[in-house]
Amino acid sequence: MTRSSPSPSVSPSPSPRPPAPPRVSIIRVRTPDGALVTVATFLGPVRYVLHDGSGDPGPVARFRAGPAVTGAEHSRLLAAFNGGFRLAAGVGGYMQEGRVISPLRPGLASLVIDRSGQARIGVWGRGVPAPGEAVYSVRQNLPPLVLHGRPTAAAADWGLWGATLGGGAYVARSAIGQDAAGDLIFAASMSAVPADLASVLASHGARIAMELDINPAWVQLDVAHRPGGPLTAEIPGQARPADQYLVGWTRDFFTVLAASASSPAASPFPTRLRS
Repeated sequence: MTRSSPSPSVSPSPSPRPPAPPRVSIIRVRTPDGALVTVATFLGPVRYVLHDGSGDPGPVARFRAGPAVTGAEHSRLLAAFNGGFRLAAGVGGYMQEGRVISPLRPGLASLVIDRSGQARIGVWGRGVPAPGEAVYSVRQNLPPLVLHGRPTAAAADWGLWGATLGGGAYVARSAIGQDAAGDLIFAASMSAVPADLASVLASHGARIAMELDINPAWVQLDVAHRPGGPLTAEIPGQARPADQYLVGWTRDFFTVLAASASSPAASPFPTRLRS
């Protein structure tokens, strides 16, 4: 009589690990020259929105993301931070919701947001945009501050990075970078030189970074501990209140929104691109 072999045991497949919730990680770093830099990394399923300001770029008919955060966007708001220089400075182009307000220029650092709200940073005309990329909004501001994971040579010359209040080197400054995992990293200080932000961003994994606005009236970062929760001004010495972007603001800015893990492409502004 033939004895049947026992059936091999089959281990159950491990359950997929749920994705990490959207959150903002904040640390503060003291640089060798004494600058205190706030570093905010936006983690998990988050999406980005570029808002125009009431004064710059100014009122634009049919823009969904205007000078204030309201409605469904507010309920998902995790953070908000400042945009770039005034468009009149001529250091970069501006495109929002498919409409070019100021021409986009090759060779400049560009924060690009697609129609689903995902963002990346690149050099316009050098791989950005990718062929067929569904570009929705773009904010340019000067050449890169960090490139290939290292501060650029220009980062050491503070005079190349904008007119400062009072003509001094150490003023309020901000920058945004992106690491190898695709996460965006915001860095800002109320008294720093460009090299401070470049070195801090590179040391925290940024492969590329761009300077954003400078001087105390314009640099701000506001963060909620939960989507839609109360906002806190996160840069020590920040001049603007935590609710400034809720009340409304004169300059362009970005919001960071919690996205549903089950439907990561969801957007609070489900509109078509305009030709």
